[in-house]
Amino acid sequence: MSDQPRPLPGQPSLRYLKPAARHRQAAGEFGTLHDAQLAIAREYGQPSWTALKQLIEARLTQLGHPALAHLRWVISRFGGADGPGWAAPDGGELGEHFADRFLSPAIARKLVTDLSRLAARLREEIVITQDDPLHARARVGGIQFDADAEAAPPHRLYDFRGYPVGSRVTDARVAAPPVSSSGAVPAVAAEAAATGFRELGLTGVLLAGGGPGGPGGAGWVVARGWADLDRAEPLRPGHRFPAYGVTRLVTAAAALRLAAEDRFRLDDAANDYLRTVRLANGAVTIRELLSYSGGVDNPAPGGAYADTVPALASVFGPVLAYSGTRGVAWPGGHGGYAALGQLIADVTGSDYAEVAARLVLDPLGMTGSSFPVSWPQEDPDAVTGYELEPDGTFLPDLDEVAAIPASAGMWTTAADLIALATGWSSLLPGDLAADAFRPQAASASGVGQTGLGWNLNQARGFANAGGDGPGGSASLIVRLSDSRVYVGLTNRRVPIAPLNARVLRQSS
Repeated sequence: MSDQPRPLPGQPSLRYLKPAARHRQAAGEFGTLHDAQLAIAREYGQPSWTALKQLIEARLTQLGHPALAHLRWVISRFGGADGPGWAAPDGGELGEHFADRFLSPAIARKLVTDLSRLAARLREEIVITQDDPLHARARVGGIQFDADAEAAPPHRLYDFRGYPVGSRVTDARVAAPPVSSSGAVPAVAAEAAATGFRELGLTGVLLAGGGPGGPGGAGWVVARGWADLDRAEPLRPGHRFPAYGVTRLVTAAAALRLAAEDRFRLDDAANDYLRTVRLANGAVTIRELLSYSGGVDNPAPGGAYADTVPALASVFGPVLAYSGTRGVAWPGGHGGYAALGQLIADVTGSDYAEVAARLVLDPLGMTGSSFPVSWPQEDPDAVTGYELEPDGTFLPDLDEVAAIPASAGMWTTAADLIALATGWSSLLPGDLAADAFRPQAASASGVGQTGLGWNLNQARGFANAGGDGPGGSASLIVRLSDSRVYVGLTNRRVPIAPLNARVLRQSS
């Protein structure tokens, strides 16, 4: 253990440190819970668990409730948008509450337009369901809002989402969801699937878990709801979903395997190997692309998805723009991983999807995973994606897929995701595998770090990947203490990571 105490995370909480102590005791690292708690306290430079608790309480008092304060401003400010004389906030006013990523003209205009349409709903009673200093969740008018604030003052919102929840659903087709499972499903997972289906307003939800050496990769799977409503097709444990965001782990593993073969070095400039497109900043390294810290811009709004996968240059142009800060993890990841996927293709002289299959999918036995160029409507194992209409009914959302295969284009199963997470390190030399789970860059939000491909939250003891897009959402979490894996998938564009994290927190 280092002699230097660890700094408290941006959002310290005993809710996460207590389970960490129990897990370390259960793993045999300490004989008693008291010893485990004492060790964690000392890692943070405190002489006792009580002292650590007092330090965290003082920190929380100092932080106050910035995320909730910004969220309340949003609800109050836009609640009058349909009234006479209301004027939309300008960029300066928005900049007091939202981080820079929201302030480009196109994104700010969409934000204001979308919120203004909700004015009548925003005047209904607000119910706060989570109030951590840097994260707030509230429901108002059948809309759930999630707001994440930066760790540094003035704690502006770096992530903000709103989506209709279960109370808005009127579609009778989802009234009695079927349930299918395999393995010994924990009670907490079965309950989370039922609660999440109802509260989030889902058509289908799949939760899964497993660990190293589990049969077939997946220890258990619970599937609730429908893969297709029009056909009344129940969701099965083996159905395939779009793995938005999780795909980057496959891209990272493929890149690291090529590095292990001496096809390039991680600290080489990416432009030394790119042939089809170029980076505007020629100094950006492959390591920085892997850790989301190259400052490469994401596509313009709407450019991340398309009817069929286009050529990369048609999404970004021949040069990928740069407006971030090198060394700081950039939200989104589409731009950097677009470049990384093209680099993999250029170095090998093969299509990215072919290389990903050869280097990652095939060795791990991920037979249910592929990179379709359009929504795989003819695949009997592929789910139908849905969006919730204003009248509370579900409409198929089959128009678009990820335009950048290396960032978000993989379709997969729960068993394959668990095989990916548990077998990922086995594909690499030990030093590279360990490097992937070491912090490489701090998040722009000040909360958490990034490794190589992975998002890291060492204070809470997990690594993760995930994201959402048209007709789906995916979440993959690995508990670092014992390499247990938790998967969440749904066929509606609703963030599933909080539900997956709930299962992680409540599992022993």
